[in-house]
Amino acid sequence: MALQVIGSGLGRTGTLSSKLALEQLGFGPCHHMVEVFMHPQTLPLWVAAGAGQGDWDAMFAGYRSMVDHPGCMYWRELAAHYPDAKVLHTVRDPGKWFDSTQATIFAPRPADAPEMPPPMKAFLDTVANWYGGDRNDRAFMLDFFARHTEAVIAGVPKDRLLVFDVAQGWEPLCAFMDVPVPDTPFPRENSTQQFQASMAGGGPGKLLEAARASHETR
Repeated sequence: MALQVIGSGLGRTGTLSSKLALEQLGFGPCHHMVEVFMHPQTLPLWVAAGAGQGDWDAMFAGYRSMVDHPGCMYWRELAAHYPDAKVLHTVRDPGKWFDSTQATIFAPRPADAPEMPPPMKAFLDTVANWYGGDRNDRAFMLDFFARHTEAVIAGVPKDRLLVFDVAQGWEPLCAFMDVPVPDTPFPRENSTQQFQASMAGGGPGKLLEAARASHETR
């Protein structure tokens, strides 16, 4: 199964909402960072990708689409490897994006946090190395956010790319994917508060479970 959608947007740009939306539109399963935590046996593949040895077909076996980290780090390679896939670039207000990352995915690790298992540490190091700077520095990260979007826009043909803010809802995404607009609300999942609650109450698996349940009951 080849990827049909490549998500190039950074984490905390509505990627979990986009995952659920793509799955509802028939482009699932959709890979997202939560999948890595739920399937730790894939960690060596991602560490190898960070060293320039990405086995994309093995990493995305069974998936029709991907969003979020770590896949967004390899959007160039994936766009070349899956030439028929469309590229979905999620964005949001840069300042709000930075604030969200600091309260969630890039929050400073507590000094008394338990030591991470070596495979997970090696994987997270690939993410840190990709950013190439201080992920807690506002100026650096806002510049990174802008440069990342500029690179995607410059590197992907216009007819293959959608720059998308999830606040826009179904219409632009459905038009881009050439599918009908559902008669259900667009998923709105993984707010900062939801993320923090999920980490306290069971981690990524619980986050995904709760997000899907929330959307299915609407």
